Amino acid sequence: MPETMLIFDPAAKRRQRRRAAARFAAHDFLHAEIAARLLDRLGDIRRQFPLALLQGVAPDWLGPRLDPASGIERLVGQGADFIADEDLLPLADGKFDLVISLLNLHWVNDLPGALIQLQRSLKPDGLFLAAVFGGETLTELRQAWLQAESELEGGVSPHVAPMMTTYDGAGLLQRAGFALPVADAERINVTYGDVFALLRDLRFMGEGNALRDRRRGFTRRATLLRMAEIYAERFSGPDGRLTATFEVVMLTGWRPAPNQQQPLKPGSATLRLADALGTVEHKAGDKAGR
Repeated sequence: MPETMLIFDPAAKRRQRRRAAARFAAHDFLHAEIAARLLDRLGDIRRQFPLALLQGVAPDWLGPRLDPASGIERLVGQGADFIADEDLLPLADGKFDLVISLLNLHWVNDLPGALIQLQRSLKPDGLFLAAVFGGETLTELRQAWLQAESELEGGVSPHVAPMMTTYDGAGLLQRAGFALPVADAERINVTYGDVFALLRDLRFMGEGNALRDRRRGFTRRATLLRMAEIYAERFSGPDGRLTATFEVVMLTGWRPAPNQQQPLKPGSATLRLADALGTVEHKAGDKAGR
């Protein structure tokens, strides 16, 4: 990949995740909530998954949260410090029945390439489930930093990473060759007593700033305090608590297989919608009752 296209610093992100690991259990509420939502979707699929790969968290973290109805028989993982990029996907072709990626892929430089490799790591008709932070995540923090730095420093530096939309997610799944791709978003609002509690959570969730163009020196105290002041002024509720938005893009796709369910081609339906609804069909331009 050309140097100019590298947005993230994988080495920095691995260091952050390793440092956060010791205190992750005290700050894992968001991972736990999103994992529960992913597993709820898995529970709607009635089939067995003899071998499943987990990315983003360790198997022994997710294992106790698995319901027997999930169908997962054996769960393996690459650990919380695994940051998938073009150099770090040692996955055998056609090995897994299921791949689950929990809050990991939004730090990948070559996301299309990573998704292609993950698709290939699945057995035919294997399932891919992922949760990725979406574009509205931490919008309040992003705005507060931009305003504070503009006021006090005459310029801005990136503090919050660019993230995908549902449209991006659906397109990436199709590009990677997944069958029956689906992308949808859910929003989770978390409240905090002050912005510093939010920053602590991000640090010990392993979600610190790992942009290649991030500021490498210490943030000026005056800028940090002004950011906190702006956040409180603009994004506090009636109770004085601050809101932090986390948008989660859920991705679902299957490795293609010959016997797989296929979407119907346009115009191939054999039952009219009007018959199914028990109504009278009108031609375009006709008025009801004419």
